[in-house]
Amino acid sequence: MKAGRIDWIPVALLAAIALAALALVGSASTWTTLTIAGLAMGLLIFLMAAGLTLVFGLMDVMNFAHGLFIAVGAYIAASAMKLLAAPAGEESLLANLGALAPAVLAAALVAALLGLFFERAIVRPVYGQHLKQILITTGGMIVAEQLILVLWGPDLIPLQRPATLRGAFLVGDMAIEKYRLVAVAVGLVVFAAMMLLLNRTKIGLLIRAGVENKEMVEAMGYRVRRLFVGVFVAGSALAGLGGALWGLYQESVNVNIGAQMMVLIFIVIIIGGLGSVGGCFVGALLVGLVANYVGFLAPKVALGSNILLMVLILLWRPQGLYPVSKQ
Repeated sequence: MKAGRIDWIPVALLAAIALAALALVGSASTWTTLTIAGLAMGLLIFLMAAGLTLVFGLMDVMNFAHGLFIAVGAYIAASAMKLLAAPAGEESLLANLGALAPAVLAAALVAALLGLFFERAIVRPVYGQHLKQILITTGGMIVAEQLILVLWGPDLIPLQRPATLRGAFLVGDMAIEKYRLVAVAVGLVVFAAMMLLLNRTKIGLLIRAGVENKEMVEAMGYRVRRLFVGVFVAGSALAGLGGALWGLYQESVNVNIGAQMMVLIFIVIIIGGLGSVGGCFVGALLVGLVANYVGFLAPKVALGSNILLMVLILLWRPQGLYPVSKQ
């Protein structure tokens, strides 16, 4: 999805779903609350899915242990926020950000280091072998989850938001949660940064060229292997960041947080088009909005709404909204 060659039909679909929901909900204030909640949910899913999209689209690696980095990010953030409870509890936005920023950055850093180890020890021996990748990464996640239980225990860990990010803004009849606005802002910034990096920088050009013709790029003196390792580490860091923010979104962390999110992540990646960052972004927004609208209008259907959405999208566009081959 590049500038000048954007397919606007999936974006129009987003707008159409939102307008249809407005007509069905009936109340503008309720619709606004649901829409912001859906955007926040979608953008948090995008943060977690974007790393796997990069790894699969650029490296052709099927990493079923991606949920591990999400879980580790959430647990690191919970531990950091516990240590920073004093500034996080103050009624000062500056003090709260001073507690939140180190927590999410630590989550991303630890996830990145774990990703580096995971790539070298587990993924590297099975490059180009999809079946072995699925088996070995799934096994790696099972082992890692048991290590998490050893380190943090089996109990649910509370992850309270900083004081100034709790509650909601009241605008007329509308209640807009403060944290969801933060989630929207962070998601949009990360998406913009990823698109700029991949499409407007030399590193992005080399990465995309390495995917198309690795030998040619290496002949020019660039080490494609190091670039791809960097992509894997960046994808792991994004998962850790997303896990930390999702833990704050739920206000709790448990060992299954990563595995639970993997279902939604795979749905988003399939809807968007395997390996497409732009498709992942639109797909995540679709999933978030549909989940919130359907949850309000027909709660009994909510659990299956994302599967139904994926089926309908694939019947319309079997390769996803933005197939990589068309980018």
